[in-house]
Formats: sequence, structure tokens, C-alpha cells
Amino acid sequence: MRHSVLLSRLALLPLALVGVFGQVAAEETDTTLNAYAAGYVAGFTCSATFNGTKTAEQVREHELSGIYPLIADRVAEMSAEINREQKWVRVAYDDGQRARVSVWRPKLGCVDLPVGASYAAHGYLANPFVDAEPPAADNGEPWQSNASPLTSEQQSALATVVAQAFSKHYGAGARTSAVVIATPEHLLAERYLRGFTPETAQRTWSVAKSIGASVIGAAVYQRLLEVKDPAGLGNWSHPLDPRGAITLENLLQMASGLDSNVAGNRTDRVYMGGGLVSDTATESALEVTPGARWKYANNDTMLALRTLRERFATLDDYLRFPFRALLDKIGMQHTYLETDWQGDFILSSQVWTTARDLARLGVLHLNNGKWYDEQLLPDDWLDYVSTPAPAQPSAGSPGYGAQWWLYNERFPELPNDTIAARGNRGQFLVIIPSHDLIVVRRGYDLAGQPGFNEHDFTRDVIKALATTEQQL
Repeated sequence: MRHSVLLSRLALLPLALVGVFGQVAAEETDTTLNAYAAGYVAGFTCSATFNGTKTAEQVREHELSGIYPLIADRVAEMSAEINREQKWVRVAYDDGQRARVSVWRPKLGCVDLPVGASYAAHGYLANPFVDAEPPAADNGEPWQSNASPLTSEQQSALATVVAQAFSKHYGAGARTSAVVIATPEHLLAERYLRGFTPETAQRTWSVAKSIGASVIGAAVYQRLLEVKDPAGLGNWSHPLDPRGAITLENLLQMASGLDSNVAGNRTDRVYMGGGLVSDTATESALEVTPGARWKYANNDTMLALRTLRERFATLDDYLRFPFRALLDKIGMQHTYLETDWQGDFILSSQVWTTARDLARLGVLHLNNGKWYDEQLLPDDWLDYVSTPAPAQPSAGSPGYGAQWWLYNERFPELPNDTIAARGNRGQFLVIIPSHDLIVVRRGYDLAGQPGFNEHDFTRDVIKALATTEQQL
């Protein structure tokens, strides 16, 4: 009897252990959360200070408040040491026993060093732009004409809509920092939060995905890549590895089929933990057949750029490519593409740029990939990124193309050709080819509250311009 009772208790033990240890395994330890929080403070303070030229007060108010609740309380208790001469930031945690460090580089912005690394290791970072000159003042190109094509009635109506964008009209948690409304020829409206200018860069969050797709487009134009080809990553090259079937197009369309946990937008270890793209995204296992499922996943974007990296002989050549092939060509001089510490672009989120620079990217797309007389993207690239992917998000969400969101027939108040780059905290670049129109909104929306409604704002902008669209 005693023997059978013991066996019964042993049989129940694994279930009990699953109940206890399963829950613990799904959560970060305090040490990890402290490292994340310190990394967040170090990274955002570094980028906002040296990319965005913000004051310490602005950093605390905009970058470190209203944020992701997982670490918000811990972030509020931390302070940053800023070395303005050597351009690095250090944040101590765990009662000063440990620290996280973020280091700035020209054009590449700030890179978070791994947990346990000090500034002394910064010499191992790739730095191909070490001799680059600071960006010049924004000269307003390509909007050379200062004469507005709008009637006085249009200007008044548009000014009212823009003013509403700087209130709570479009969302109780909205905090707008910049609005630019433009065509390829004219800046129709432009307004900034006090203390911001056309040269104030802020983080794009997931708007970076559409910038990343544009970099891929430049590589396709130069015949470095084909979207229908397998990604061909070295990590997936074994003949038994089914990930070898994943195409670049699968990655662009958020249809890799890879396991990205429950929420594919939670890539904390790369974003604030000092982790590597090569230690996270490239190591994920296949979960479903590539192309069969749409799932929003930061890793898919990072893997698309990793695909491009593996086409270059040297890391420096890869790091220079987005600037030489695209950004510098169209005057995105206040744009910083940040990487992990081994040089992989984190173009799912970690780009710092201005409202005008985003509008320039919109102009390039409206001009079918041509900037003045130079073709930079395939002339059908706008059509490609605007074509609905075979697998789509659920009803109620915008549709999805290739790293761009689609406001098609699902949203009848907007033209069917409306596409958008969308990012956390209210970052939006909206392109409407049928109206030759670009709408940019930047913000610091508060986590947990209704954010800025870009659909309603864009609808209202169109209404304000509706009476004389033919003049634009």
C-alpha cells in the first residue's frame, strides 16, 4: 500500500513542477528586468542626446515617461551618466554592482553594449563613418517653392486639423511632437512641439520596418537581391533545415512561419537587453509552412536585413550601403540607422529620424523610386509594397503588403491606395498616391491609453484639402 501511494505521489509530481516552474520560466528575473531597464535608459538617453540633440529634461519627459509598463517603474528610478566628449552613456543598476553602456557612432547612432561590457570595449565596434561631418542644416529640399498652392480657406481648414493633432482630439493618450503634410512639390503644413525643430530626430519604432523595406528595394534595384529567392542565410544552410525554404518575400510579408512566441513584437532582449540579431532571430525554429500565416514579427524584418548583410564581403560595406544607395541620395541627413554590437541593423524599430526625412521617403515612393533624375528603387516598388500579401491580418486591422500597412477597402473613408508605415507611440508616415499626398505624424503617446488615431487625422486632412485638390 505504501509503495502504491508513493508511486501515485510521484506520478503527480511532474504536474506540480510544471505548475510551479512553468510560470517562473515564462517570466524574467529581477536581474534581467533591471538590466533591461538600465539598457533602455542608456540607449534612449544616448540616442536622444546625440541623435536628437535633446536636453536631459526633454529625455526624461519624452523618452522615459509613458513607456512600456514592464520596466516603467524601474526606469523612473534610474539615472544616466552622460559623457558628451566621448559620446557614451552609462547607467548603473543592482545597487551599483552592474552597469549598461550605450555608445554613439556617426550615422549609426547608439549601440547598446552587451550585459557585462564596459566602454573600454567600444574599440571593437565597427565605425565606417568615423570621419563623417555632422549633418548640415535641413535645406528644405525637394520643396523649393515657398508659395503655398492652397487657398486661404484650405489653409485655415488645414491649420485647424493640425492644431487638433496637438491636442487630445485624436486620442486621450496622444502627445504629438511633429506634423508634416506634403506633396512632392510643396510643404503644405508643418508644426512642431515647443523645443523641436525640423532637425530634431526621434525614434521611429516600427516605422523603421518600411525604411528597411526601402533599403531592400534599393538592393533589389541594384540586383543584389531578388524577393522571390530564398533568404539563403548561413544558419539555415543545412540540407535538413526546412528554414531554407523561407524567401525574402516571406520575410517582407510577415509570413516566415518562424516561431516568434505569442507576441512577435516583443523582442526585448535585442531592443534593450544588449542581445544580438544572430543570437535571437536567426535561431528561431519553423512553426508553420512559410507563406501560410501572417504574423507580425520584428524578427522577420531583422532577418530580411540579415539576408542583405550576407550578400556583402565586409561589414563596413554593408553598413555603408543604406546611406550610399538611399538615405544620402534623398537628403535624409538627420537619419540614424542603429545596429546591435556585431553590426546587424535593427531596422524593425531602432531608427532615429525627423518628420521631414520621413516625408522625403514618401516623396521617393510617390515618384516611383526616382529622385530627380536618378532611379533608386525599382519603378514598380510602390506597387510591390502596396500589393496585399497572400496571408493577411485579421479583419478590423489594416491590411499588409511588404513591410507597409494597407488602408484598402477595409477603411472606406480613405482612398483604397493609402499605405502607411506605423510605429509605437504614434509614429506614422502615410502615403496616398491618388492624392499625391504625404502625411507624417510623430509623437510620444502614453502606453495604456488611446493613442493617436492616424486614420481619422488623415481623413480630416483630406477633407480640408478636398475643395481644390486639382491645384496640388
